[in-house]
Amino acid sequence: MLSFKGMRFPIDVILVCVRWYVAYPLSYRHLEEMMEERGVSVDHSSINRWAIRFLPLIEKVARKHKRPVGTSWRMDETYIKVKGVWKYLYRAVDKAGKTVDFLLTAKRDMAAAKRFFDKAMGANGEPDKVAMDKSGANKAAIDAINGNRDVPIVVRQVKYLNNIVEQDHRAIKRVTRPMLNFKSFHAARSVLAGVELMHMIRKGEFAGDSRTMSFADQFYVMAGQVRPF
Repeated sequence: MLSFKGMRFPIDVILVCVRWYVAYPLSYRHLEEMMEERGVSVDHSSINRWAIRFLPLIEKVARKHKRPVGTSWRMDETYIKVKGVWKYLYRAVDKAGKTVDFLLTAKRDMAAAKRFFDKAMGANGEPDKVAMDKSGANKAAIDAINGNRDVPIVVRQVKYLNNIVEQDHRAIKRVTRPMLNFKSFHAARSVLAGVELMHMIRKGEFAGDSRTMSFADQFYVMAGQVRPF
């Protein structure tokens, strides 16, 4: 369970703000105005601190309840701007469109791709097949992994197979676009964990009574709280 000890605002206010921020295309100033209309005076900088502090913790708890994914993956990277510089968000989904994993990196090279695959395989097991674009760095990363395997992972560099993950990027970019540039790599990584979490909740990727619970209720369960309204 998350610790909210020492926080000046009630837990429900904090969780409402951070959930809205990663669930919908809103800025911190939008949320400041929305909370003001509801009689809560909170500065946008406070919401920023809450998001950076709590979202990665909630996402970490949620991983324990994530359903298994398939063994045929579609892997790709998209761009995220941090302090005016483009960074790289590596992502993978299975052939059913369920999120496998994600990783924000400063560079787009073999080392970054291998870190992503190591993270994804550590959490989800090893795939049988991986579809990707013509990136030599991504292919080199899989080749390095296959060098230590008796049965190699099949690599398919066929563009149409990656349409699923390329379409899936749009849900993330739709939410991050109004955020108007992250101010630090740490902030970007923390907030993206929350954005990806809400996207996975919408896709029904967590064990439990997800079919009857609303998206909001599932988020509060991950945070160890009861939805206040």
